Amino acid sequence: MMNIRRYCILLLTLTLGACIRNDIPYPVVSIDILSVQGEGFTCESSDIDTKNRIVTLHLDETTDISRVPISEITITEGGRSSIPLSGEFDLRADLSVVLSLYQDYDWTLRADQPIERFFTVESQIGAAEFDPDKRIARAYVPTGTDMQHIRITRLKLGPKDITTMTPAAEELTSFETFRSVEIKYHDFTEQWMLYVVPTEVTVQFTQTDAWSRIIWLYAEGRSGAALGFRYRKQGDAQWIEVPSDKIQVSGGAFHTRIAGLEPETAYEVVAVSDDDLSPVTTLTTDPEAVLTGGGFEEWCTEKDIVYPGPTRDGAYWGTGNTGAAIAGTTLTDKVAETRPGSPGQYAARLESKLVGIAGVGKLAAGNLFVGKYIGTRGTNGIVGFGRPFTLRPTALHGWVKYTCGNITDVGTTQPPGTTIAKGDPDNGIIYFALGTWTPQEYGVCEKEDGDPLVGTDEIPICIDTRDKNTFFNPNSPAVVAYGELVFSQSTEGWQEFTIKLEYNATNIVPTHLVLVCSASRYGDYFTGSRDSKMWVDDFELIYDE
Repeated sequence: MMNIRRYCILLLTLTLGACIRNDIPYPVVSIDILSVQGEGFTCESSDIDTKNRIVTLHLDETTDISRVPISEITITEGGRSSIPLSGEFDLRADLSVVLSLYQDYDWTLRADQPIERFFTVESQIGAAEFDPDKRIARAYVPTGTDMQHIRITRLKLGPKDITTMTPAAEELTSFETFRSVEIKYHDFTEQWMLYVVPTEVTVQFTQTDAWSRIIWLYAEGRSGAALGFRYRKQGDAQWIEVPSDKIQVSGGAFHTRIAGLEPETAYEVVAVSDDDLSPVTTLTTDPEAVLTGGGFEEWCTEKDIVYPGPTRDGAYWGTGNTGAAIAGTTLTDKVAETRPGSPGQYAARLESKLVGIAGVGKLAAGNLFVGKYIGTRGTNGIVGFGRPFTLRPTALHGWVKYTCGNITDVGTTQPPGTTIAKGDPDNGIIYFALGTWTPQEYGVCEKEDGDPLVGTDEIPICIDTRDKNTFFNPNSPAVVAYGELVFSQSTEGWQEFTIKLEYNATNIVPTHLVLVCSASRYGDYFTGSRDSKMWVDDFELIYDE
């Protein structure tokens, strides 16, 4: 018979073995790169792409890309890195970084190092062309130029002040075929081929862009010649010369911006190089459009929720009121406190508040944005940004009043590149963007269970406060133009403002407009002050200078 004591021990062992399982799930904690600091480069919060987990360092021209000095890479607290978080790094190719806690996250460090290059010869036509990958530079001269006696006036192929070149530029005169030069900088040696190519073109347009009241002209002519532009309204007899101080010249390339024009009007333009004229080109300016609901005069209340429009479905603007209504709170409402001289009756007031019950909840920023509120998941809001818009204004003009509170609430995640603590001053913000966002790229809320909430052709951007990867990024490839106004302190009453749009290119036509006002800049991160308030009134789009 088995010993009773041994039997009990065996039974206990079998029982424990059957009941104890390692099936407790690890928490999902996203480990991110928060900032990168060092010498010879810049890395702003907007350079940290948390969606694709790519950090871009913008290197100075003279920084050695094979030995980039990084003093600190800051990552989410508790995380581990597969590489040292400081030291010298070779960034000639993308550097892979694995960050770990309970899961692994693959990140990439990437270097961007533009080098300004010049290759200018006497009587050159237009700007030189550079192929850095093949290390070829090509300049154009008029047909009939003596190719055995070319004079180089400027030549720069590597970083400034640290590049040596063999042979020297003054030794390069014969270009019946290409000439080879060797440049050295840091520990790099590069072999470049220089071509000088005859062309029958003396002056020509390379790009023409017509906006509502502005035309952009880009052309190529003979370097050293008198380069300029003429324009006139179609049907007029007299040409108008563009003043020389309004023309930017680089070798034989030149461009200008003609302002003060009329919308929906045909204009004729000509490029000039000494006595040579380009063929006449005809452009028609775009129309103008007002900003829908920019006076904030129409408001409605449906099912105890305030909407900035004649009806809930007819509102051009959106707010977080729908989400805050769960706690019986209104974040944004009309007020009779209009700006001085306003022709209207109402302005909009945005108040950041704690949205919850019995003091338990999350901070919600007082907000107003072009788009609509999509849905609420728990205590998280999901909103849609953008409305169709295909014109190119130059600025947003309006009126604002701001009361800046001290930070009362800090979310569990800090905004990239910042450290915010209770008691710090809050920030308000108004930002304005034009872009080519699509719902397929910017409208999918991936954390949604079941059928995903997505953007539409009408409202293409989905912002999900559960997923910081969906937050608006002014440096996204889809952004055509952007401008912002940040408030770090209270204003003295109403303040008139103009936010100038900075365009990434003059020839890209946007598909949508984004415009956001927030009493707490980092409300997406549930960070801000319950004392912050913003009033806005009489927004309008500017189409001229």
